[in-house]
Amino acid sequence: MAEYIQRKTDVEAKLIEGDHGVFDVVIDGELVHSRSKTGNFPVSRDIARLVLSRGA
Repeated sequence: MAEYIQRKTDVEAKLIEGDHGVFDVVIDGELVHSRSKTGNFPVSRDIARLVLSRGA
């Protein structure tokens, strides 16, 4: 997933293992997606779109 995001956005992506199915996406310190809040697990394409939409 990190490789896909980097390839599509030219932004360094880090995957940090969490607990209990937590999957948060943070861009420049801002939480932009939280699986625990939405119940959805985003696919790589969705995360790349979030990064690009934020101009990161």
